[in-house]
Parts: sequence; C-alpha cells; structure tokens
Amino acid sequence: MAKQDYYATLGVNRDASPEDLKKAYRKLAMQHHPDRNPGDKKAEARFKDINEAYDVLRDEQKRAAYDRYGHAAFEQAGGPGGFAGGFDFGGAGGLGDIFDQMFGDFMGARRGTGRPRTGADIRQHVEIDLTEAFTGTKVNLRVPTRVVCDACNGTGSEDKTQGRDTCQTCHGSGKVRSQQGFFVIERTCPTCGGAGRVIRNPCRICHGAGTVQQERSLQVTIPAGVEDGTRIRLAGEGEAGFQSAPPGDLYVNVSIRPHPIFQRDAANVFIRVPLRMTQAALGGEIEVPSIDGGRAKVKIPPGTQTGDQFRLRGKGFSVLRSNVRGDLYIQVAVETPQHLTRRQRELLEEFEAEATGHAKGHPETEGFFAKVKEFFEGSGRG
Repeated sequence: MAKQDYYATLGVNRDASPEDLKKAYRKLAMQHHPDRNPGDKKAEARFKDINEAYDVLRDEQKRAAYDRYGHAAFEQAGGPGGFAGGFDFGGAGGLGDIFDQMFGDFMGARRGTGRPRTGADIRQHVEIDLTEAFTGTKVNLRVPTRVVCDACNGTGSEDKTQGRDTCQTCHGSGKVRSQQGFFVIERTCPTCGGAGRVIRNPCRICHGAGTVQQERSLQVTIPAGVEDGTRIRLAGEGEAGFQSAPPGDLYVNVSIRPHPIFQRDAANVFIRVPLRMTQAALGGEIEVPSIDGGRAKVKIPPGTQTGDQFRLRGKGFSVLRSNVRGDLYIQVAVETPQHLTRRQRELLEEFEAEATGHAKGHPETEGFFAKVKEFFEGSGRG
C-alpha cells in the first residue's frame, strides 16, 4: 500500500515553516499517543506515521530530498531514521530523541544532564515599611539551606581527592532509559544523580553529596525606590551544588506594608488632608509631612473644595537606580463639623440665612438646584 504524503500526514502545506511543522506534530502526537489510547492499534499506527513524517520534514536535508524524490529518497537507506522494518527508539533522530526534544518532562520523562546537579534556588520573602522602601535598607535573613560540607570540602569524598568511578547503573551517561509498552522514558540516573560517576570513598558526614543541611545568616540590601512585589536575585547564594557543582541562587521577594499616612503610586506619593470647613472657606496655610521625613508648607486658597489637589514637585519616591524623584500630591477633604456647641449652631444658622440666595457663595449648589427646578417644570411636576 502506498504511503501517505508526509505533509498530508501532518496536515500542513508543502511550504509550512519549521514552527508550523512543530505545532502540527505536537498536536497530533499528543492526540494519538499510545499511552492516551491504550489497546488502540489504529492510534499506534497513526502515531508511528506522524513521527516518521516529522522526523523527515524537521530536517532540512531530509526535507529537501523528500520534496525532490518523494518516499523513493529513503527506500534504499532502509527508511528515514531507521523506520524500515521496525521502529528505532535509541538511534539519533529516532522516536526517543524526537519526543524528548518536543515534550521534555511529559508524563515523567526527564533528560539526564551528564554532570552533577546545580544547587537548588532558594526563595525568601521580606516585608518592609514604606519609609524603608524610600530610603533603602538592609535586611538580615536566616535561611535554611544546604552548604558545602567542611569535612570533605564539598568533594563528597572522604579523602578529599574527588576520586570517582564510572557509574555502573548508567555507564557514565548520567541517565537511564526504560521502555513502557510503546514509549521509552529517560530519567536522571538515581545512583549518580546525573553525574555519570560515583564517589569511590564517600564522606562519612555528607555521605557523598558534598553538602549538608544548615541555617545561614545573610544580609540583603534593599535599594532605595524598590516597589512592592520586586524580586531581588542574589547569584550563587542558593543551595550548594551536588558534589562541587555550582550553587543555586537566592530570590528575595519584597512586599511593602501599608502606611498610615502615605499612599504610593509608582514614584508619586499621595496624602489625604482633612480641612475644617472654615479653613477651606477662608483659605490659609497648612503644614504636611513628606516621605523623606521633612515638612512642607502648602497654601490653601479661599474656597477650596473636597477633591482639590496640590502638587509638590520632587517630593515623592526616587525612581529605582535613578536620580529622578516623583511628586507629592496633597488631596483635600473638607470636613463638616459635628457635635456643635450652642454658639456654633447660632453662628452657622446666621451664616446659612446670609448665604441663602447668594449664588456666588455656593455656585455649584445653586446651579444644581436650578437644573432640578427646570427638570420638574419641564415634566409638569413643578
């Protein structure tokens, strides 16, 4: 029976890009994988055809030969990538390599590194005040981690010579393969941890790992201008690597506690200032704090309303790693007096009597109720 065209097998055009081929292969391989279709011989055969087609078309030279000669280009060679007469799982370009390149850790498959494991990264969280974020600060951390074993200097060897033998489990490759039905799974060698070699005379303290569990004290510098949610990376401050491998990194996530007076938006700082009704009406001068610990005087013009905003340039946060500073915004809220004394009430009643009908004194109020009156008159309800 004639073979189906490889492009038709993957459902792509003949001018498909490598990325289009990869997407088509990924979709079809996941759909027809034997582990997802147990006992389905048609799915197994379809899976073989998909991999055979992709093995040819993903390689520029093979694809060029196929475009010119079709399937005949591979008949004398026994099929592309060792497909004729059987399925090659282990050879270069075979199913094991193709599927491992495409899916990596899919369904538990992992590729061995062939070298000792790099130390794990560590993640820590710190919380600072808004004023500390403004000035910058130093934070002391106690980090549970793995450090280099002093007994063997991190070699994992009792005699500190790093004497090692080829791992007999993986024969030096750092990875082992096992076949489960139709699929080959590749994992890091459990004996050598991917190093390909094992310690000849393991250290009695760390048992050959080269690291021991310990709590470290670290001081982390938080730069001025840091924002909430910033992640700081300290290279090489993570866990020590397995048998003298490079250490991991330390990542410090910074959060900023809410401040009772200031609110921050990027480099700008906002402060809400309540004013007495008389202050807002008569105007005057108020003193407000700034984020740098200083004080600033602000002139309040007569007739200031709730929501009015005043800006003090350069009184906000420093932009991270820059000399530029944001601004401080004073947001006004006019407060209505409560719990009036008898005299205060008398004065306000006199003021109200004087203010009634004086449109210039309360233009917004007069304007609103004028519109209300027009509305009712227009609807016939006046």
